[in-house]
Amino acid sequence: MTTAAAAAPRVRTGGPKDDGPQLLEHILGWVLVVLFAMLVTRAGLM
Repeated sequence: MTTAAAAAPRVRTGGPKDDGPQLLEHILGWVLVVLFAMLVTRAGLM
């Protein structure tokens, strides 16, 4: 490996440590869970 390749900046892949709107994603996730539960309950599947 050359020093130029070692000094190249790493590309971010969007892994688990990727910064973002975590609170918004958390809230939207729970809204989706509640809507799915309402759909299942109304359809009489549970």
